[in-house]
Amino acid sequence: MSAANISTRTGVANLPLHYGKAPRWLFDRMVKLAREITIAIVADFGPEEMLRRLSHPFWFQAFGCILGFDWHSSGVTTTLCGALKEGLKGLEQDLGLFIAGGKGKTSRLTPSEIEKWGNLILVDPAPLVYASRMSAKVDSSAVQDGYQLYHHNFLFTTKGSWTVIQQGMNETTRYARRYHWLGEKVASFVNEPHSAILSETRGTALNLIASESDPARITITDIATSQKPQEILADLKKLKTLNLPAHHPIGVQDLHPESLSKILLSTYERQPQDFEQLLGLTGVGPKTIRALSLISELVYGVAPSYQDPARYSFAHGGKDGHPYPVDRKTYDQSIELLAKAIHKTRIGIREKNEAMSRLNKLGGI
Repeated sequence: MSAANISTRTGVANLPLHYGKAPRWLFDRMVKLAREITIAIVADFGPEEMLRRLSHPFWFQAFGCILGFDWHSSGVTTTLCGALKEGLKGLEQDLGLFIAGGKGKTSRLTPSEIEKWGNLILVDPAPLVYASRMSAKVDSSAVQDGYQLYHHNFLFTTKGSWTVIQQGMNETTRYARRYHWLGEKVASFVNEPHSAILSETRGTALNLIASESDPARITITDIATSQKPQEILADLKKLKTLNLPAHHPIGVQDLHPESLSKILLSTYERQPQDFEQLLGLTGVGPKTIRALSLISELVYGVAPSYQDPARYSFAHGGKDGHPYPVDRKTYDQSIELLAKAIHKTRIGIREKNEAMSRLNKLGGI
């Protein structure tokens, strides 16, 4: 089965939050099975293909189920990534596959972990560090959908190919949303960087990565670089007197001119050339982007997209074709590859049978 025959969709998955952690006996087994399956896939198709697989939300979810997690559990993200990172420890150079980051505080160590492997890869690690940082910036500030990122894993190969798996939490709805990135599909970090997005629920979101938000991205950058900070703050104070409709995604209560003064001065002095550079500046976060977006819309009449980037129901569609037809080819090929990988692993017969049993159950989901 060649890589060219496999869909490499990346996207988003909404999952109900399951608190706690996997018991040690289960996690140890997940580590062993994750390692063996990865070795089998890398041996047959190379490390780049493993990245493509992990960037596909369905394949990722199926992988987690084989390791022992429920299909719809939010815990599959952090536990699978943790098991994979633990399982490949010491094998990174042999496989040409490296994993950085993790959950909570560990996610903030991603840049230093990437740089640690710098002498073992064939490319400058700086662009990889940038990709890690920008993917997190985009999904926390350029896409404001109500989910706070708390998990970030950055996977890369010796040749510099990369993928990102990160997850955010919505404390109100008790759902988690997973974001997938595949480096080879990213033409721009701020314009439709996800090649497909899968999710169970949709709402409204400040979506500055949508193609239709391009005029707003240009206007926002222009505001931040051509207007003096005091002029922007004056506009914000005027906007706070407006009564926006209750359903408007950004409310005037979200504006805090007094707390934005320092960062607006910094953006004005550093003069970013485009929206990506603006977003990448240290200190520019969700509050700054919301404020500039509202000025763009209400003062200059250039509105960003408020369309939630999640476009499809999670998993593999519905049998009646809604919300979109079942992708049978990708579905069957994913199961086929995982089955072959399980058979090639060096685990015991009982463990193989248990893994195959879990894989076979996916057909009924």
